[in-house]
Amino acid sequence: MEIFLSSPVTASVPSRANRWFALIKEAILGSKQDFTAISMDRAIVLLAVPMVLEMAMESLFGIVDIFFVAHLGADSTAVVGITEGMLVLVMAVAFGLSMGTTAVVARRVGEHDQNGAAEAAVQSILIGFGFAVLIFAIAFPFAPTLLHWMGAGPDILRVGSLYSRIMLSSSGIILLLFLINAVFRGAGDAAIAMRVLWLANCINLFLDPCLIRGLGPFPRLGVTGAAVSTSIGRSIGIVFQLYMLSKGSAHLSILRKHIRLKLKLMWNIFEVAGIGVLQLLIATASWLAMVRLVQSFGSQATAGYTVAIRIVIFSTLPSWGLGSAAATLVGQNLGAKQPERAEQSVWRASFFNAVFLAVVSLGFLIFAPQLVGVFSSDPQVVRYGASCLRIISCCYVLWAYGEVIVQAFNGAGDTWTPTWINFFVYWIVQLPLAFVLSMKFHLGPNGAYYAILVAEVMLSLIGIYIFKKGKWKLKMV
Repeated sequence: MEIFLSSPVTASVPSRANRWFALIKEAILGSKQDFTAISMDRAIVLLAVPMVLEMAMESLFGIVDIFFVAHLGADSTAVVGITEGMLVLVMAVAFGLSMGTTAVVARRVGEHDQNGAAEAAVQSILIGFGFAVLIFAIAFPFAPTLLHWMGAGPDILRVGSLYSRIMLSSSGIILLLFLINAVFRGAGDAAIAMRVLWLANCINLFLDPCLIRGLGPFPRLGVTGAAVSTSIGRSIGIVFQLYMLSKGSAHLSILRKHIRLKLKLMWNIFEVAGIGVLQLLIATASWLAMVRLVQSFGSQATAGYTVAIRIVIFSTLPSWGLGSAAATLVGQNLGAKQPERAEQSVWRASFFNAVFLAVVSLGFLIFAPQLVGVFSSDPQVVRYGASCLRIISCCYVLWAYGEVIVQAFNGAGDTWTPTWINFFVYWIVQLPLAFVLSMKFHLGPNGAYYAILVAEVMLSLIGIYIFKKGKWKLKMV
């Protein structure tokens, strides 16, 4: 990949390594570049690197939690997996609102409408606060009941009821954290979003072992300690986000005049974001059903599935970063009236993603048991988890294109297209197929994994076909 860095004609030409170092440094520290004007590869790197590191920190929340919790036993690990199966509904709302926010803010920035970008950011955050209050009101009193509905037995309820109550009732914090970071990403300030999660995760990394195991003056809370430390870390992250918004940046400045309720603008944003929420709810509700299906095979199957999915999420963070970079570039380039450049950025990001995931897939096929074994010494948990990793990774190269393209649709504000795709592949194909393979063909949890494989392949093929038709270029937000 060739990246062009300007330098005086008389200066010595820096080595390729030095140019790459300078580029990565710029990406991490924050770039003031106009991403609609610089070279495409450079724009992708400047946006993708901090986005990858941002999500690496977010996924590390889960990796750290499951590392310490897994040593408490299969029941504790299972309660984390079941609770996260419910949390995906909140994450769906968070990601859906983030899609709409990124699309609208990126479009205004591409149009060089700084005032419009700031107003859109404020209204999006107000929507997020409303959802956070609603989630708390529902989750706090009903969390243990929800855990029981998800199939948790008496032992899991005894160990994890308080964990589930804390995680679910404070999940509005997760929503706000993602939503405000979506404002930064849409504006092109991905490095700020990255620093937010670095801060939040460092706090979680410190508190997790202290509260789970009771180190030093801290109480021994067991699995509940993971919920407390995560909630504290994310809350401090939100305080830092609000501070950075008040300071302003090269791409976005929120002034006192922008902090007011504008119902018409809020509704316009919610129309885009609301379909994004529906899109993710469709996908994550099906994921919830998959967790419930795997839970029917016992705590060890659920624990193996939980560990494997954590590894999958962590390993695909660069894919998410490349997809998010493509979404921002699509939004900004459409705002700058450069639809062809928007399309080219998607194909370029997809290619980089496919190369990366080909390497990851090979690693999973060879080292799956060893990777799962880091988190659990239970042979059955390792067997279930390794099988999940190997089966799902078979679709990685093709899925690399689908991941970027779906985010590109959302970046253009065309949230309906991936919504219909998600409904078809996850509800019409994946869930019935998972039940048939697992129960009727007696494949057990492997049947669910094969269904995931088929669904992701179909999502990628359908997404590529529709993207090439180009109707997303005409979407107005």
